[in-house]
Amino acid sequence: MAKATDSKRPLAVIAAGGTGGHMVPAQALAEELLARGWRVVLSTDARGARYAGGFPEAVERRVVSSATFARGGALAKLAAPFRIVGGVIKAVFSMLSDRPAVVAGFGGYPSIPALGAAMLLRIPRLIHEQNGVLGRVNEVFAKRVNAVACGTWPTELPAGIAGHHTGNPVRGAVFERAGAPYIAPGPYPMSLVVIGGSQGARILSDVVPAALASLPADLRRHLRVSQQARPEDVERVTAAYEAADIPAEVGPFFDDIPARFAEAQLVIARSGASTVADLTVIGRPSVLVPYAAAIRGEQAANARALVEAEAAVLMPERMFTPEALAEQVQAILTHPDGATRMAVAAMKLGIPDAASRLADLAERLAGPPKA
Repeated sequence: MAKATDSKRPLAVIAAGGTGGHMVPAQALAEELLARGWRVVLSTDARGARYAGGFPEAVERRVVSSATFARGGALAKLAAPFRIVGGVIKAVFSMLSDRPAVVAGFGGYPSIPALGAAMLLRIPRLIHEQNGVLGRVNEVFAKRVNAVACGTWPTELPAGIAGHHTGNPVRGAVFERAGAPYIAPGPYPMSLVVIGGSQGARILSDVVPAALASLPADLRRHLRVSQQARPEDVERVTAAYEAADIPAEVGPFFDDIPARFAEAQLVIARSGASTVADLTVIGRPSVLVPYAAAIRGEQAANARALVEAEAAVLMPERMFTPEALAEQVQAILTHPDGATRMAVAAMKLGIPDAASRLADLAERLAGPPKA
């Protein structure tokens, strides 16, 4: 039950799961609404709650059961609808005792109970899709919410659905470096950042060191590389750079990616929604390698606007060879004017105020505060 002192402050329920793609924009909206005087509740499942450490302490966590039909054995799939119904019922009772002004879902099965309860109670609701293609849960709810906010533009939507292009909210550390001045490549130390995310980083470990090692010596000697690699690949990737006499920092995770992007002359990366948002807000040239196993081709869709703006080079996995990558890297790093144009083009696509736009949409749906 809400405290009496909070009774006049509007409540937003934010429903999100455990992946960074869902949690980063959800956290950004929570922070923005808190700054505007709202109360905020995070609705998630037990797994998602373990990944909610970045949310402000003022955000209440409500854990409800949910499930997916895409994982587990036969028994888990049979139990899924019962777990979902149980989560919806719990969410309904929670919202009856403390009624939200708006419910915002960020995709993934942990968002199902809160959105389902909001439908039953006719509470204004929205979903935010980070990728250029709707995920399964957002696809189900797209015609059952009052607004669909799109992080990537254009986003493929069902017929008759008009999306609101809010952009993908970025972390505060990225926002602080929005439009950071770009230092064009030249005959001095040049920084390359290579990141692949938790899935599919291995191909970057296989291809990038070999590509950079094959560059002309007068270009190679200026390179400084930061590369994210799976733990089991760190040793071999480090050895490959040492053999090529290229200074490199290789690790499974970097907690200062925004700073590394700001210092980079070139980024080689997967085209996850958060990575693309970071690249556009900071404004950096990139070579993007969409994850080929993405079920709906969402990473290729995420990269589309950057490629069309000539801010990035798209390299499908089937074409991502050391020889082809070396050619692209050399072309970018030996043409400083062209690299600068890529950086400027990327920055023009950035939406640093995406969290504010998303909060504006939530407030419009909620309507004026209750007296």
